[in-house]
Amino acid sequence: MAKHRKSTPTLASLSKRQWTRFVSVVGAVGLLAGAGVVSHSFYQDSTSSHASTTSFSATAASKEVSRSGQRGAVDGTSYVTVKINGKSRTVLGTKFTDVKSVLDAGDIVLEPEDTVSPSLNTKVTESTVITIERAGATLETTDSDITFNVVKKETDALPKGTEKVQQEGKNGVMEATNLVTRAGGKIVSSTTFASYVKTAPTDKIILVGTGSTASSSSSSSSSSSSSSSSSAASSLGTTVPASEMQTWAHDYLIANGYTEADFTAAVYIINHESGWRVDATNASSGAYGLPQALPGSKMASAGADWATNYQTQFKWFVSYCNQRYGSVQGAYSYWQTHHSY
Repeated sequence: MAKHRKSTPTLASLSKRQWTRFVSVVGAVGLLAGAGVVSHSFYQDSTSSHASTTSFSATAASKEVSRSGQRGAVDGTSYVTVKINGKSRTVLGTKFTDVKSVLDAGDIVLEPEDTVSPSLNTKVTESTVITIERAGATLETTDSDITFNVVKKETDALPKGTEKVQQEGKNGVMEATNLVTRAGGKIVSSTTFASYVKTAPTDKIILVGTGSTASSSSSSSSSSSSSSSSSAASSLGTTVPASEMQTWAHDYLIANGYTEADFTAAVYIINHESGWRVDATNASSGAYGLPQALPGSKMASAGADWATNYQTQFKWFVSYCNQRYGSVQGAYSYWQTHHSY
């Protein structure tokens, strides 16, 4: 059978319009490749049956630019790189004028002995790279635990009054990069440069029986039992607070008309976004705080102490979920599908 082949055009034979299209495609591929290099902060979702990776930030910066007016960066956002003792971080903002404005937006506080290049009053563009050298300081990486939660879910597949562990819990891992200054072998100061959820915690799930009798449960068909267990697994259930911070968040929600399911949804999202670390900072996108607001200064609408107060950050998180997804559970449902919100 004869083969029909089209002639292959050479670069030299391309028209001006074809050249333009070719360059655009190459540029797009380059951007995607670059995004893959920058977003190295990933975690393995241990609750999924397959391995999945997602940026530590609730939503990647590139997504947020395309969703103008939603959670993350809006049109007009600038991205400026800051290097501290050789470690790079991206700072996002919409009103950058000079070097100082970038440092302010990134909550980067200078020490008296720091050397900054270019100078603080130098105008900046997205091509500007701000370099800070801190004498006597080193960048050190540490890991800390993210405590897992206990979630109780009702099921009529078990007799009333009985419980069964469906899934064992496992602590997650939070990785932090700190700029540490020592004097005489002692730590003088330690500033968190970046931190992300290295491994998300796995909830301990306990099934709580609501069935009438043990006999009725055991006489059920295997298909019925499987369906009931599946239903229980899909339910959000009731989450036991694992810290003082979570206890406050739980009481705040309940006092304002929310449900136990709303709290369970909130805990799940924040466990995966920031591990409940108030100063969690994504070095590649600039997302900040418990909800990984992008940029963090968005949380100023909930209070002037947004950078340090977990209560202010949580209130902003709830407000954002309501505005963007209609409810906290709505944000949870979106997160389950997209691994971001």
